[in-house]
Amino acid sequence: MSVIPLTLTISLCLVFTFVLFFIREQARHPFSSSERESLLPLADETPRTVTFADRRQPDGSDGPLAG
Repeated sequence: MSVIPLTLTISLCLVFTFVLFFIREQARHPFSSSERESLLPLADETPRTVTFADRRQPDGSDGPLAG
């Protein structure tokens, strides 16, 4: 078997796979850009409400947290 047809077949499969994944990703985020996505980790998170159970000491006491 010749190597060139095998290489072309594998290359075309890889190109088809890349195009398929690229189109799928563009359909999921149509108006997104790499600059916007790079800043997503810096986005504000919703603040968490602290309840009484969250303020307990590691030893189980309900006293104020020692800093």
